[in-house]
Amino acid sequence: MNSGALVVRRTAETGNPVHRHPVGRGMIQLPLTPPDEFEAPGSDEGFYAEVVRLMAESGIPFLLSGTYALSCYTGIVRPTKDVDVFAKAGDALRMLSFFKERGFDVQIVDDRWLARVTRGELFVDIITNMPTSATHVTDEWFQDAPEALLFETKVHLVPPTQFVWSKIYVQDRYRYDGADVAHMILKRSEDIDWAQLISSMELHWEVLLVAVLNFRFIYPSERHLIPRWVMDELLERLSAQMQMPSAGKRVCRGRIFSPRDYQIDVGEWGFSEAVGNLEEDYAAAR
Repeated sequence: MNSGALVVRRTAETGNPVHRHPVGRGMIQLPLTPPDEFEAPGSDEGFYAEVVRLMAESGIPFLLSGTYALSCYTGIVRPTKDVDVFAKAGDALRMLSFFKERGFDVQIVDDRWLARVTRGELFVDIITNMPTSATHVTDEWFQDAPEALLFETKVHLVPPTQFVWSKIYVQDRYRYDGADVAHMILKRSEDIDWAQLISSMELHWEVLLVAVLNFRFIYPSERHLIPRWVMDELLERLSAQMQMPSAGKRVCRGRIFSPRDYQIDVGEWGFSEAVGNLEEDYAAAR
């Protein structure tokens, strides 16, 4: 048996699949496809090469995402306006201190999710959480993270599972990452830990269901790339949900995708936010 393959067992009680990580080797089944030449944002390779090199030398864990990671996983090459790095919140602070000591300007753009290393108008984003959903970086993200070479520096990429998770909520009228999700499933279905993805999106399983249905529509000849048990699990939840009465509380979860596009729903149409002080809201409704 390939020690890098996803190990699947079935419980004796239910027959349902139980997915476990293999010990040792990473989960990447297919070779990466890094671009022969990655064009730095604005062709300012010197700044980005220096920042990436220093990040690697710092010893502080980080993961590269964005356009470069997408290219390594799918072979898609396209222009990019920045370089995205993911790190745990505590490590992001250490990273900022590291660069500040070396004369760089640093910035906490939004303490909830985003910091930057800057020089003039150039910057590298350090992301600790997705801005509209609780998709924060944890130690789990670094397990089985594949290696790649960027600007002659060895880096680790956000793994395919977390890459999909971080992209799936980006659904704004000015930016929609659904194509990135579909392309990752097309090229990296075997490398996605579907059990982990479902677990991570437990509260938002419908978002995952929509994404896999979109994939099935976009690529009708590749529907088999979505594991059958994933479809069964999600459709079973949908079936159970349809047997239930409608929720009493009028909630709009659209602001998880786009705060501006769904502002009118909570500002004028009487819907509650998807997040907030739920206990207080419940007490007020009694």
